[in-house]
Amino acid sequence: MTELPSLSRREREVMDIVHESGEATAAHIRERMSHPPTDAAVRSVLRILVDKGHLTFESDGPRYVYSPTAPTQRVRTSAMRHVVQTFFGGSVEGAVAALLTLEESGLTGAERMRIKRMIDEAAEEGR
Repeated sequence: MTELPSLSRREREVMDIVHESGEATAAHIRERMSHPPTDAAVRSVLRILVDKGHLTFESDGPRYVYSPTAPTQRVRTSAMRHVVQTFFGGSVEGAVAALLTLEESGLTGAERMRIKRMIDEAAEEGR
């Protein structure tokens, strides 16, 4: 797997919106941005992301619809790896402990059982 060029803060925001939506137009992206720049600036960021290989697009009449080039699951894994390395010194245990202390996580009994099952399966597989 080839590493794609890194992203600026604004590029990351656009990529987050596109990954969350699956695909998006420039107008949709601009609507979802926290402090949206001009339409031209959004289109410029999209062009840069296409040039960097992070996005692809298709014409839909007069507008372009943008999609990520990497599957969301692969990007999710890469982002988690980065967070674990950067903020938890590579400790998965530390990252999980932090997630469990989030008030908004409020795990249900069913979610706890699924997580336990995933941990058991990972142990069986030697991960």
